[in-house]
Amino acid sequence: MSGGVLNEAYERFHRTGPEWGEDQLTNHGPMAVEVLVRRGRADRVDRWVQAYLDRLDEMPSRTADITDADWREALGDGRRVGDWAAYFGRALAERPWREVLATWWERLLPGIVAGTTHGVIRVGHVVRALLAGAETPATLDELAHGLAFWAARSRPFPPAGPPSGRLSPPAALRSVPRIPDQRGNVAGRFGQLAHLPGWKAAVAGLAPAATPEEVPVRLADLVAAATLGYLAHGHGQPVLLVHTATAPNAVLHTLPALPRELWAPSLTAIWTTTAAIYSAYAPPEAAPRSALPTPPGGPGAVAEVLERAVDHADEHVIKFTDTAAEVYTRTGNPDALAAALRVTELIAPAR
Repeated sequence: MSGGVLNEAYERFHRTGPEWGEDQLTNHGPMAVEVLVRRGRADRVDRWVQAYLDRLDEMPSRTADITDADWREALGDGRRVGDWAAYFGRALAERPWREVLATWWERLLPGIVAGTTHGVIRVGHVVRALLAGAETPATLDELAHGLAFWAARSRPFPPAGPPSGRLSPPAALRSVPRIPDQRGNVAGRFGQLAHLPGWKAAVAGLAPAATPEEVPVRLADLVAAATLGYLAHGHGQPVLLVHTATAPNAVLHTLPALPRELWAPSLTAIWTTTAAIYSAYAPPEAAPRSALPTPPGGPGAVAEVLERAVDHADEHVIKFTDTAAEVYTRTGNPDALAAALRVTELIAPAR
């Protein structure tokens, strides 16, 4: 990791809030720059950050200290994101980051939908940097900001039983029924799931991980299934459906920093959340194969799709392409690279 470039970018973003604009859109800046640096595009970071900063709002002011005695009262209160950032900043100054992460991962996991999964995704990106050796004041501060966003926007995933079936992640994802009215906001769509025939059975249909060692395998297969699912169904909601792949990928990359007893609950939480987003936004009908892009081949295929994503410059495109490239590297399935090209077609380039 190019620590200096990443540190400087993090420091610039930490003057901004995790959301911006009247619609409270998510600030993806820290997540995207982690990808750019890790993928060898550190020379593109400064210009990208400068362009992205123009749209962001300042970090919200603090209102009152959050303490170990009263943190539950502040959970899910978006007005207190500044208080949460200060709380986690203090915690990370006093204790090792893995210890803080483990404690709060367990506490925040029930609210993993936070920011439509952007809380866990932001945490996952900085944990990947930390595990790669980039442990600096700036990366620890980024972990504080990621955890703060997750805590301030904590929202539970729709109720369903834990995995108890026999289906592989691709088969389980294909079995997820769609809500009858795919309109409106996330809360309204998720509210339909409790009354949706087959919802709980589909979630429970995933084969459970018999041992902690099987959890990374299940997650990797889920990331691959969601990536390929985007190729066929991403046109339903090009931005939100990106997170069916990037959110479980964030959990997958965080597992090495977590105690193993948290792995299975993490799989249950992110699988249920992924299924909910898929049900709420993925159209029942797949796009015709003739309408889908043909992926590049040869030894330079991954570099080509990554360069297209960087040139495109949209933050969702950059993050999804990073995930799709990982899927291709693991599986060799060219449709993963086709999905990376598909996202550049469905999402408008950054201005």
